[in-house]
Amino acid sequence: MKALERLSQFVGNTFAIWVLIFAVLAFVSPPAFTWIAPHISLLLGIIMFGMGLTLSGNDFKEVFKRPKDVAIGVVGQFLIMPGLAFLLSKGLNLAPEIAVGVILVGCCPGGTASNVMTFLSKGDVALSVTITSVTTILAPLVTPALILLLASEWIPVDPAGLFLSIVKIVLIPIILGVIVKKLFNRQAQASVKVLPLISIIAIVAIVAAVVSANQAAIAKTGILIFAVVVLHNCLGYLIGYLFGKLFKMDLSKKKAVAIEVGMQNSGLGAAIAAAHFSPLAAVPSAIFSVWHNISGPILATIFSRMKNDKNAAGSEGKTLSV
Repeated sequence: MKALERLSQFVGNTFAIWVLIFAVLAFVSPPAFTWIAPHISLLLGIIMFGMGLTLSGNDFKEVFKRPKDVAIGVVGQFLIMPGLAFLLSKGLNLAPEIAVGVILVGCCPGGTASNVMTFLSKGDVALSVTITSVTTILAPLVTPALILLLASEWIPVDPAGLFLSIVKIVLIPIILGVIVKKLFNRQAQASVKVLPLISIIAIVAIVAAVVSANQAAIAKTGILIFAVVVLHNCLGYLIGYLFGKLFKMDLSKKKAVAIEVGMQNSGLGAAIAAAHFSPLAAVPSAIFSVWHNISGPILATIFSRMKNDKNAAGSEGKTLSV
């Protein structure tokens, strides 16, 4: 088990490299990875089950202790990235399938990688974890509604089908994870240390599957999609930070909100696209998975050099123990 823990830590520290390597391999040799495509939803379900194993009542206490801070992060998550996605799609006159793909990733909840980046940023980790948890629980309702509102002018949207898909691949696995943790707490706690390894393998497999299935399309439009994804992600960080500043948050909270807003559960975007739209619509999510695992550590390094307010030092100390 200790060897697995060390391997999990190593792979976690080099996550972006593995995603990039396998994305390139899938582009160069698509047949080696296309067989994974039908299993994208299952892989995401495994990731969400792992998230359920790590959830506790403490992750939601902040909702009641600091409802305003959590509300700012949740509203920012579901307002800024979807809005940016829509504006970029219209402003750059993107092709319908690409536009829908960009909007899909924009409408997804936050990803768990944001919690790690917030920790490395010396930001408010408790707030980050709570925002991720709340947006993920709200996703079955909010994400389909946003996709219907923003993407329906490009392509027909079935909100009921999206709701059921997100419940099956996000909510049910999380609930099962919580139940397993409750019934088998000791075993669940022991497995938590190797969960990053399982999650990373699943995310890498999802990215490789999407890239391999869309190799020809990526060869034609990959640079455009990459540019849009980078712009979307970086503007999300910036506007998320300014959104926190608008509500006079201290620096540690602004860091958390910026990272929560900018980093998406892009695996969910890929799964929704594959199940309800087209393979090409999953490409922005796949590229987002690669890019935000590069931009996140860069931003975390910049943020970590920014000293938090003295009156927030005690809060930060508490959050790091979560």
